[in-house]
Amino acid sequence: MSYGQGGPQSQWDPWKPNSQQPWSGGGDGASPDWAALAEASETRNRRRKLFFIGGGALATIGIGTAVAMGVVNASSDDEANRPTSSVPATADLPSASGTPSFAPTSAPPPLDPKEFVSSKAKDTAANSPNLMFPGNQLTMGSNVYSKGPTADSPTCTSGAQGTLPKVLTANGCTRMMRVTYTKGNIAVTLGVAIFDTEAQALKVKSQSDKQSIVKALTGGGVKAFCNGAICRSTTNSYGRYAYFTITGFSTGKDVTTKDTAVFTAGDDLAQFAFQQIRKRGQTQASAAANG
Repeated sequence: MSYGQGGPQSQWDPWKPNSQQPWSGGGDGASPDWAALAEASETRNRRRKLFFIGGGALATIGIGTAVAMGVVNASSDDEANRPTSSVPATADLPSASGTPSFAPTSAPPPLDPKEFVSSKAKDTAANSPNLMFPGNQLTMGSNVYSKGPTADSPTCTSGAQGTLPKVLTANGCTRMMRVTYTKGNIAVTLGVAIFDTEAQALKVKSQSDKQSIVKALTGGGVKAFCNGAICRSTTNSYGRYAYFTITGFSTGKDVTTKDTAVFTAGDDLAQFAFQQIRKRGQTQASAAANG
């Protein structure tokens, strides 16, 4: 078969194996067309790069999809098979340096201090004028009072006058403790009457009138006061204790409504009595709670 001009020629395909490559001449030993070969090689390399780049992109997308699906599926399986209550919130997770928490316990209610000064059965701590009225002076706010004489008697009527002795006796008073404090020419006697029950002390408070007065205690450098002069008195109670004050001038002058220092002194001593009785209850309640 002749391969001259006009005869059948095989077209060269760079992607087809054993295809005839084009030559610049038609005879044997002719030089190849190097420009055509270079162009064909460049075309082949370009197609190969596109193929690998495209394949790599597809592979990356496939791996990313597989990872994403794996995370979703793992999350779904875990959540489906785990009770909701077993997955703690982030705020509930303990930190490495945090203090471990424990379930709350049912603590008993605190003891009521007043309960320990409301009946003879529970109010068993020692008592005396030195315990009820301690120290040599009393400071209430900006006021300082000097402590004078004290008295203690199982006969309550010996420390009372006016209508108070009758009221104390009718309600079973068992003890009367008194103390006098002074500030300048003002003197105050504080009396604390003790009963077996709170109900008895409350009756004394309700049954007392303006003539139910504790007797002023003098001596030990304290001049007589409220002996015929007009004085100011108070009555109150807390627990099984009733307490009274009488305040006047050591000069014998009558107290008027303008003498505010006298009213203040009486109120201070009444407040002091309340604090001391309450403190007694708190001390006994604390001892019972820790015992």
